[in-house]
Amino acid sequence: MTIDIKVPTLGESVTTATVSKWLKQPGDTVNADDPVAELETDKVSVEVPAPQAGVLGAHAVKEGDEVEVGTVLTTLTPGAGGQKAAPAAARPAQPAPAAAAPATVPAPKAAAEAPAETDYDVIVIGAGPGGYVCAIRAAQLGFKVACVEKRATLGGTCLNVGCIPSKALLQQSENFHAAKDEYGEMGIIIDSVKLDLAKMMARKQSVVDANVKGVEFLFKKNKVTWLKGVGKVEGTGRITVDGKPVTARHIVIASGSDSAGLPGVEVDEKQIVTSTGALELSAVPKKMVVIGGGVIGLELGSVWHRLGADVTVIEYLDRLVPGTDNEVAKTFQRILTKQGLKMKLGHKVTKAEKSAKGVTLTVEPAQGGTAETLEADVVLLAIGRTAASKGFGLEEAGIELDKRGRIVTDAHYATSVPGIYAIGDVIAGPMLAHKAEEEGVAVAELLAGQAGHVNYGAIPAVVYTWPEVATVGKTEENLKEEGVSYKVGKFPFTANGRARAIGMTDGFVKVLADSTTDQVLGVHIIGPMAGELIAECTMAIEFGASSEDIARTCHAHPTLSEAVKEAALDVDKRAIHI
Repeated sequence: MTIDIKVPTLGESVTTATVSKWLKQPGDTVNADDPVAELETDKVSVEVPAPQAGVLGAHAVKEGDEVEVGTVLTTLTPGAGGQKAAPAAARPAQPAPAAAAPATVPAPKAAAEAPAETDYDVIVIGAGPGGYVCAIRAAQLGFKVACVEKRATLGGTCLNVGCIPSKALLQQSENFHAAKDEYGEMGIIIDSVKLDLAKMMARKQSVVDANVKGVEFLFKKNKVTWLKGVGKVEGTGRITVDGKPVTARHIVIASGSDSAGLPGVEVDEKQIVTSTGALELSAVPKKMVVIGGGVIGLELGSVWHRLGADVTVIEYLDRLVPGTDNEVAKTFQRILTKQGLKMKLGHKVTKAEKSAKGVTLTVEPAQGGTAETLEADVVLLAIGRTAASKGFGLEEAGIELDKRGRIVTDAHYATSVPGIYAIGDVIAGPMLAHKAEEEGVAVAELLAGQAGHVNYGAIPAVVYTWPEVATVGKTEENLKEEGVSYKVGKFPFTANGRARAIGMTDGFVKVLADSTTDQVLGVHIIGPMAGELIAECTMAIEFGASSEDIARTCHAHPTLSEAVKEAALDVDKRAIHI
């Protein structure tokens, strides 16, 4: 009798993976828990273990194949010589992404003895959301704190070239589009709407400036020292900043992430841009191609589409925003397509050639087939981000990295070198600014002897397009994979009075609750102000609330939040307004 070894559940919102490497070959004898294959996703790297001792059969898939959860990888003929293990399950090679705290790291490597006296109690490397929040919280707890930042301004990628400037442009482009195409339906007649892109960009920069100066003020208020330069880890208690030695009792690495590259596509931030270049374009491109159907690509693609660009999105998978609820993703794709964005799903870009006229992309079906070419004035490469772990002396100091370059930490964010910790995008888990902030607070409180903690099951995620998409907790696909019995409540914004009043009725709220206990397991929203509405749902999950708790909480009328209440009521099929 043979046993199937399948692709296990891979974590929150992860449904597919790539077989990166076979660790055992057909005919090999394995013991229980021996790693058989290595899988990679955009969030986690895992090894799939043998469920018990035996002999492996033929490989059912090849290295490089993309596989879904539940796919048979190989078979095992049980044999003597090993202990029976638990059913096959993902064994994280680093912290779990969203359902649990970071995994335990190996025993610390030998490290130099910490300095007897130090310049600071805590040094944080990186002043992005995770780093600056960690530094401020540590200072509040009475530590003498310094924060190392190489940029000319504080705030990291998020405040300077990420979250904040992109949201400013999203709002400004939405206002432009509404004035040009929608206000007339409301009886507001504007004879001529013109775009002043230079002024729009200047306003975006003023928003950035106000935010980064705000962080600098908070550093001064909390007596956090800003060490300007490049930080490099030398070992326990020791770093250098632009070559100058600095010591601390505790070191926290919050170096963030960088835009991921793609072979054959050379970024110059002019014709082929990352999110950084897409925020600084001096003219609206006639044709823009976005490589990647994730959050960054869709947000910035929406900005330039509303300002007049013809935008085509190329995504390797056959859906947008991998990891979101399937029903939400399908609705999202339909709405964006109706708005005029062109979608080329299930395709990959293999080459980009630049010329004076623009960029010529070679595009092929993801699973193989006839290649075609696409022309663009500007190409936005937005296929994800990678941990910024190079150039900080981490490996030289003995800090362990996983196969994706992320720092391996334990449940208290400690690395393999005593006294050195890591948080945010540079460790495993969703690359979200608010996740990094929560970890920054947690590690500061842990260093102070308090019970710092992050609930990775209650980390919301938002796509700031129009309509917005917001999600927290489990998706239906997660619950089906895990064998959890659940109930669904849904409510469309077309039946919400406030949504009708403001003319924004696309989308719905979906509440998932345990069939037995009624505990809220996940909430998924596509519609107006979804990013604001998800906060109530996140709190519900944080406190273990039931759908009944949400349903019996009085919500002001008329508000968009009533759609959340109605969806909770619909879990027991007693919604009032539909």
